Amino acid sequence: MQKTAALLLVAVLTGSNLSAQEDSSYSITMDFPFVSDYVFRGVKFADDSIQPSIEFATGDFYAGMWTSQPVTGNIATEFDFYIGYGAALRGTWALDFGFTYYYYPETPSGDEQFEPYVGLSGDLGGGMSASAYYYYGTEFEASTVQLSLGYSVEVSDTSIFDLAGDYGFVGFSGGGDSSYWGLSGTYNLSLRDTASTYLGLVYAGNDIGAGSDDSFFYVNTGICLGF
Repeated sequence: MQKTAALLLVAVLTGSNLSAQEDSSYSITMDFPFVSDYVFRGVKFADDSIQPSIEFATGDFYAGMWTSQPVTGNIATEFDFYIGYGAALRGTWALDFGFTYYYYPETPSGDEQFEPYVGLSGDLGGGMSASAYYYYGTEFEASTVQLSLGYSVEVSDTSIFDLAGDYGFVGFSGGGDSSYWGLSGTYNLSLRDTASTYLGLVYAGNDIGAGSDDSFFYVNTGICLGF
């Protein structure tokens, strides 16, 4: 699922979670991105893809669905369902925990995986934010630790430019550990109170080897709506 800590960090910095009524007890956010590569934790899974998502939030509770629909190539679609809760800590820091259910309906066996997670995130001041997350994939018995940093600067009254970086380590119970990393720059433009658009360039890499692309650039663009 693309909603890793890094993307959550970008969402916080860009203010993508828009609400039509600021005093509403809940919000619904929809995102409609196109990516030139589907990349998950530094690994390329598909070329051009459309990846819509929807999230419901009320108080500190949230739940949502994300999907990747490849445009080119004979690649299986993916559906991710997640649910979580964020608990405020001291200052601007918060604890986030939940789980994600990954489902691949077009694979012969209907592959699936559960992945609980827990993370810590906060505002460092001066436009800087940071987060640290731990994920455990039950199907492959994989433990992932990801660290993320973000920086946001206001370009105009209606636009923001974000820089974000992440580094992760994946350890498997049977061996074959690996690392991954990513850097991104995203320009965000507010269209109105409940809509924004964005265009970003991402550099991603990994040290898996064995014929896997170890570094590459890709583009993401889309529109985000909130109610």
